[in-house]
Amino acid sequence: MEEAQKKLQTLSEDYQTLQTELEGIVEARQKLESQQQENQSVQAEFASLDDDANIYKLVGPVLLKQEKSEATMAVKGRLEFIEKEIKRIETQIQDINTQSDKKRTEIIQLQSQAQQQQAAASASA
Repeated sequence: MEEAQKKLQTLSEDYQTLQTELEGIVEARQKLESQQQENQSVQAEFASLDDDANIYKLVGPVLLKQEKSEATMAVKGRLEFIEKEIKRIETQIQDINTQSDKKRTEIIQLQSQAQQQQAAASASA
């Protein structure tokens, strides 16, 4: 009985760790989605500009003039990177959800076994 309690405690701690990890990953995904939306709006803004429009890039405290093609390529590159990161994080989320489901199932099985043992012990007493 004591061994089952220890195993249940360990499984519960593992499950809690997975949930905490999942929260952090979901936050990271939300940040990436926010960055993605910002970059998409910048990309849309660039598309509406003339080819000879002045574009400036903030580097530290200084604004530097930048060619439209350079700026467009930089935003496109950022969007591609963000999309890859979102896909990677989604895979992590799926993996953690799978692990969590397994831990939850194990916990439920252990709890039901413990309840059956208690019921059998009280019935024989």
